[in-house]
Amino acid sequence: MVKNSNNHQVKAKKHLGQHFLNDETVAEKIANTLSLQGYKNVLEIGPGMGVLTKYLLKKPCNTYVIEIDSESVDYLQNNYLNLAPRIIEKDFLKYNLNEVFNNEPLAIIGNFPYNISSQIVFKTLEMRDQIPEFSGMFQKEVAQRICSKEGSKVYGILSVLTQAFYDAEYLFTVPPNVFNPPPKVDSGVLILKRKENYQLPCDEKLFFRVVKTAFQQRRKTLRNSLKTFNLSDNLKANTIFGQRPEQLSVEQFLELTQLIDNDQN
Repeated sequence: MVKNSNNHQVKAKKHLGQHFLNDETVAEKIANTLSLQGYKNVLEIGPGMGVLTKYLLKKPCNTYVIEIDSESVDYLQNNYLNLAPRIIEKDFLKYNLNEVFNNEPLAIIGNFPYNISSQIVFKTLEMRDQIPEFSGMFQKEVAQRICSKEGSKVYGILSVLTQAFYDAEYLFTVPPNVFNPPPKVDSGVLILKRKENYQLPCDEKLFFRVVKTAFQQRRKTLRNSLKTFNLSDNLKANTIFGQRPEQLSVEQFLELTQLIDNDQN
């Protein structure tokens, strides 16, 4: 529990996955990860009591926050008066951001609740035309997975789909003791910067399907894990099908999708 300036206590709610960051140095470090180049709007997800927000408000950008917890919203409205008109009391995963941003570009930032962090990334990928930068704190192993390269044991669906559109960099690790309540694991901060050419050279829906299907049986070769695509014997003879999904780079997954598309048409 943390008291705000009105002696009202904001309690971290387990069902919302809340762990309030209480280290000013870490908060400022996260705020400084954004370049603020090519956009003027920044949306912080799950600001809680505003430890990160206060550093964003010092920057030359329009800071918005989206918060589902009404208790945190009350706290922010009472303690960050200049932010009040830009507090969105909604569920990020269900809300149409263009009700506020009207198709303008924006960066996403936050100390993300562990239980929905992957879903936040998937929604960002859906909105990638509008989101040139994304920075934030995840459970360490999730952050590492997003940034990992082929050949790694943690390389998977999230790694390939994210890196098809963004350059991903793991920045630093954050220990549990800087949170209230402390989580049981380390956290990790990463940044995603959208690639200059982020349009896929293949059918997007098919690409997502190929990646997800391949990693559902990650120990099998692609020849076996992609059986549901009913590939021709001629295509299955290609050496790429003798590999396991974790061996393929993002570029190879794009090539694989093109091969499958050509085979089926």
